[in-house]
Amino acid sequence: MPADDSVSFSSVTVTLAGFPALLNLSLEVAAGETVYLRGPNGAGKTTLLRTLAGLEKATRGSARVLGVGLPGGERSLRALAGMMGTRSHLYEDLTVAENLDLARRLLAVSSSRIDDAAELFGVRGRLWRQKVASLSAGQKRRVALAGLVAKNPRLWLLDEPHSSLDAAGRDLLDKLIAEATKRGAIAFVATHEAEAGRAGGRVVEMVGGTVRPAASGGGGDSGPEGLE
Repeated sequence: MPADDSVSFSSVTVTLAGFPALLNLSLEVAAGETVYLRGPNGAGKTTLLRTLAGLEKATRGSARVLGVGLPGGERSLRALAGMMGTRSHLYEDLTVAENLDLARRLLAVSSSRIDDAAELFGVRGRLWRQKVASLSAGQKRRVALAGLVAKNPRLWLLDEPHSSLDAAGRDLLDKLIAEATKRGAIAFVATHEAEAGRAGGRVVEMVGGTVRPAASGGGGDSGPEGLE
């Protein structure tokens, strides 16, 4: 049986609106791994992330994610996973401070964790009292990422995480993912970027709702050390 810190999918099918968004997908991922999901639009990358997050339910097959059995354990899994979609899902009419305070209460984390994450992503200063509606796409991305980092999930689920970020923001996020996996977390990153995996990790190609292995980009090293 897979360890409680691993991910194991066995012939999983997820049907959405009568269409198999995932089809007989099998995948094994160990603690400390970063898995880059590549493939065209409609390949099933986002559906896989949402299934890992407990937001979609398998219609056939079975899975264990960090010791949680699927289908059936979706509610328990949501507490262990942190997901960043292609949209920020922030409240546009609230300030940065108000959005992150709401995240603090929902995640049951300390104010200091939120403040530290906000400082890390550069949204603690002049942006703090601005309404989210006035922010650029990159600034909104940084606010949402601050909430994710404050949660410190065991399972990182990132859909095109570099979108709208500048080079410094991309480097920071990559560094944080590397540090999290060194502590035993698992990261799944859906991306169209050709250089995925160069900093370490496994590249998996998705086609037609299933996966096939691709050449590893970095020999499995989790990446650089740095932020704690």
